[in-house]
Amino acid sequence: MADPSTPRPDGTSRTGEYDELWAKELREQFEQLLRTRRLNNLDRRSRSRSGSPLSHDGSTNANATTSTSSSSSSGPSGSSHTGQRPSSVSKPSTIQRRPAPTAPLPPSYSSLHSVPKSAAPPTDARSIKFRNHLLSLSLTPTKYENPGLLDDALSVIPLDRVYGEAEEESQVLQAQAESLGDGRKAEWGYQDCVIRALLRWFKRSFFTWVNNPPCPNCFSPTIAQGMAQPTPDESARGASRVELYRCSAADCGAYERFPRYSDVWALLQTRRGRCGEWANCFSMLCRAVGGRVRWVWNSEDHVWTEVYSEQQKRWVHVDACEEAWDTPRLYAEGWNKKIAYCIAFSIDGATDVTRRYVRNAAKHGLERTRAPEETVLWIMDEVKRMRRESMPKEERHRLIKEDQREEKELRGYVAQAIAVEVTNMLPGSPEAASSRGTLLPGADDQKLPVGRQSGATEWIQARGEGGSNTRTEGQ
Repeated sequence: MADPSTPRPDGTSRTGEYDELWAKELREQFEQLLRTRRLNNLDRRSRSRSGSPLSHDGSTNANATTSTSSSSSSGPSGSSHTGQRPSSVSKPSTIQRRPAPTAPLPPSYSSLHSVPKSAAPPTDARSIKFRNHLLSLSLTPTKYENPGLLDDALSVIPLDRVYGEAEEESQVLQAQAESLGDGRKAEWGYQDCVIRALLRWFKRSFFTWVNNPPCPNCFSPTIAQGMAQPTPDESARGASRVELYRCSAADCGAYERFPRYSDVWALLQTRRGRCGEWANCFSMLCRAVGGRVRWVWNSEDHVWTEVYSEQQKRWVHVDACEEAWDTPRLYAEGWNKKIAYCIAFSIDGATDVTRRYVRNAAKHGLERTRAPEETVLWIMDEVKRMRRESMPKEERHRLIKEDQREEKELRGYVAQAIAVEVTNMLPGSPEAASSRGTLLPGADDQKLPVGRQSGATEWIQARGEGGSNTRTEGQ
């Protein structure tokens, strides 16, 4: 490094000043130092991977060559003839052994920390079991493509009412956007408003929540008696389990069966159930009115729906049980629910959307132990291959771009959570309360989720989904 007291090329002194020339020389020397250090690191990494026994400066071969030359040119007394080249070189009496190759060192963490996980097939029994379970769940949305079921679903929907409400809401949203005068689009498009109107009708007029079914004879409350074997008719309509209840009236004592149907046609007839039946039936109705639908499975015993918004170019959370629209933080932050997996299944494939619903994994996440993350990624890719292999090339490319856009969105949620945590570390920072919702667009970050509304209070508390709300009576 140049001394500031040494004279410059023009003969003037640098003493007492740090001018531009001195700063330029300092920068060039620093850059040269960084280049040298980078080359040395690459050289060491290359040798560690190849298992070369050479030292950093190649002194091993040099020493071996020097030793051989010295023994060849020395006389009987062992003294060398300096400056004289022998006419012939004799072979050494002993064979020079090369050092045994050392095992290659593992690459440093700094060279791997940014490498994305690569998909790997399941190898252990637990991962294989999880894969088989997800493959069976992936069949659920394929039933929504049955033309006969779609016709049956349309026949139960009051289309005039739904489309009328959707048209009215769409016009209001469009007028609100135009009133701002900056050329922005409406928050939701017409098809989004159709799903929103369908959601209100489904929750308020069509489907019924079941805690304990009433007695079929006297309509008195019933008491749970355990499980019963499904009849052949119940099995044919997708009921793999049946709950058994007995009337609480002493002079009645009648029994009532509650089959947990998974067949959508049966649900269109019974119009009752819990979250599984609600999500299954509502997803089918969304498909019937032209929506792109996902059926979302949660490993902590809940299911819901996602619909694709062409207006916002993203998947939107919809929970028919709660009449919730675009509130993905509802479960983790509203119900105070711990979540491990949220997998979305559609006719186009499967996607791990846990990051959409668990924004703070340290606070609301559960340990994901059913399979390694590489295996989960492999299963998602497997389902996508199965669903898309017969699609036209243009359709596959469109879905790939959509997947990339969603992955960017999900990564953004992680970045947002980190930013909020860092901001909250600053004492008295005014951004701590307002930073939520500033990194990513979306109305869900502006809404305050509430505790679970569907189900009896005792049942909600037993599941740990009451959140911060205290309710006095069930629904």
